[in-house]
Amino acid sequence: MLVMLAAVSACAPVYRNHGYVPSEEELAPVEVGTDTRETVGQKIGRPSTSGLLNDVGWFYVQSRYKEFGPRQPKEVDRQVLAVTFNEAGTVENIARYGLEDGRVVEISRRVTETNVKGMSFIQQILGNFGRVQASDFLGE
Repeated sequence: MLVMLAAVSACAPVYRNHGYVPSEEELAPVEVGTDTRETVGQKIGRPSTSGLLNDVGWFYVQSRYKEFGPRQPKEVDRQVLAVTFNEAGTVENIARYGLEDGRVVEISRRVTETNVKGMSFIQQILGNFGRVQASDFLGE
């Protein structure tokens, strides 16, 4: 009975949280049109992400993942708080978004595709044996 209980409890989902989004209470002192980047940083802290191309805003991101056994972790909740600034550097807008408001956007893809199509790795290596000459190694 004890072994069966241990097996069942091992299959319970595990939830992990990543990131930080200020709560409504923490965000209450921030005033649109009055606060600047400096005062927002003092009141709620600086985010880990800001506007990538034009630094027009600060983005606070928090995600919650569900892990269940050997399966791939699944994102079950996401919150994004966007604090945008105008040209003078004062707060222009504060908006909160959820997982249902967004879509997956691939910012960076680190996959190198091969230029050689239809040839296996072994075929590529064996194809180079006839091309190597002694002068290539001697520097002549």
